[in-house]
Amino acid sequence: MTNTNHRRTPRHLGAIVGAAAIFAAVGCGASDASEPTEPTIPADPASIVAAAATAMGDTTSVRFELQRSGAPIYIDQFDSLALNNAVGQFTVPRSAQAVLEISVDGSLTTELGAIALDDEIWLSNPVTGNFETLPDGYDIDPSLFFDPKNGWQPLMENLTDVELVGTEERDGNDRYHITATAPAEQVEVITARLVRDQDVEIDFWIQPVTGHVRSAEFSTPSDDGEINWTLELSEYGETFEISPPEGVES
Repeated sequence: MTNTNHRRTPRHLGAIVGAAAIFAAVGCGASDASEPTEPTIPADPASIVAAAATAMGDTTSVRFELQRSGAPIYIDQFDSLALNNAVGQFTVPRSAQAVLEISVDGSLTTELGAIALDDEIWLSNPVTGNFETLPDGYDIDPSLFFDPKNGWQPLMENLTDVELVGTEERDGNDRYHITATAPAEQVEVITARLVRDQDVEIDFWIQPVTGHVRSAEFSTPSDDGEINWTLELSEYGETFEISPPEGVES
């Protein structure tokens, strides 16, 4: 994704440092080396969706990458901070850490760190870079980007208009590509409340042995135009160390 207005000013260097505190833990991601390749799930929509619902509900940890393009979507009540992407890690029951790339007032781009442990959420301050309890007026909870039992399992169970496009190569591996309509309630959960009150047509790419959703793409309308979303999921079952920010207590 290219941002022609990308620049950083000295007053945002603290925010970059705050994000860097968890960026090393989040890492750059890679294809799963031990991923099984010989399909065992029958290549029909009902079997694929059923296997995916079970696999996603049983997930204990995962790495996620959410990319947004098109119209902006804001994480603050002042419509000042627009989310460009989020890269992070999730572990059950509700722990997550993420680096958020944010456009500030449509001109500056910076990175914020976000950490969630149970009901506590911390966000790095856009100016100082210090982690603070999520301020009033912000609406971002990184643990909601992946919720196995309340988000992904019911999402896959309640899909309608499911169609199998075929088997396609994505990220160097074969995937079942299906299209379906997802219910608004679960779409809200898997987008951390960034998309609300909308049934959404989604393309899924599903691992043909494990049933894990590895990619999803969809678009949603807004007052400012169409918002395009791409979600990549990897490193299922890996161990991620997610702790409160340095200097604060959980």
